[in-house]
Amino acid sequence: MPQYRFGLFQFDSDQALLSRDGVPIKLQRQPAQALHLLLSHNGAIVSRETLRDALWGSETFVDFDSGLNFCIAQVRSALRDSAESPRYIKTVPRKGYQFIAPIITAAPAPLPPPISKPRYLYLLLPLLILLAGTAFWRFQTRPSPPAVAVFRLDNNTGDPQYDKLAEVLTDSLIADLTEAGFKNGAPAYAVIGNDARLIQPRSQRDLAAIGANLKTPFTISGSLRPAPGGVEVFAQLITLPDQRHRKVVLVNLSPTALSEVPRRIVQAFDPVIRAVQAPL
Repeated sequence: MPQYRFGLFQFDSDQALLSRDGVPIKLQRQPAQALHLLLSHNGAIVSRETLRDALWGSETFVDFDSGLNFCIAQVRSALRDSAESPRYIKTVPRKGYQFIAPIITAAPAPLPPPISKPRYLYLLLPLLILLAGTAFWRFQTRPSPPAVAVFRLDNNTGDPQYDKLAEVLTDSLIADLTEAGFKNGAPAYAVIGNDARLIQPRSQRDLAAIGANLKTPFTISGSLRPAPGGVEVFAQLITLPDQRHRKVVLVNLSPTALSEVPRRIVQAFDPVIRAVQAPL
């Protein structure tokens, strides 16, 4: 599949990888799909219905408007674009979206031919093995950072349309928290978000067992719940095995600023995780 170049950006459709001046830019799966669809239409208007079918399928029942607004907002943020003065993605009212910047399409670069190795490299092989073994031993003996287990956000609104949005917000929270954990070049903590036990209903969760099995001293859980004038996201940071609440956050849910929800949760929890001495 082709690669797309526009401005300082490049999008590799095979890997769904966006980069700027060769530097990779974090973009989640569904926003990457939306960007690929806009680029592949090469300046034509892509309807909201086409985007919905490509991202969720025509049979999926979700809060489509909020989910699509979130995806497009994520793409614009990655491209440093804006809806008010678009350079890349233009909103076409009552129709959809259009990629308006010039696009250069190119085939993926071929793999370089194999390079023959000088004979003296084989003489260095024992030394390289010794150095690699020493480095591996040092890595193995270095204490690993604590882990944070992130439960899937519950939909307590009573409206099934928010089920998919709860998943999208959880994925964004995991991505933002992972990035925050590696701030300043050294991992302060790791993030667990793909374990099957983390998507169980709240009534079936055994925090003590999950903490022991995943070897995690921190858990984050929360829910979407009704609030005056709309919906709010409730999130809580709990340490294990004492099951003590360390921080609680409430964020009003606004379709125009969905990316702010995980960002504000991470801003509140990150310094607490770094400061708390892990009990395990």
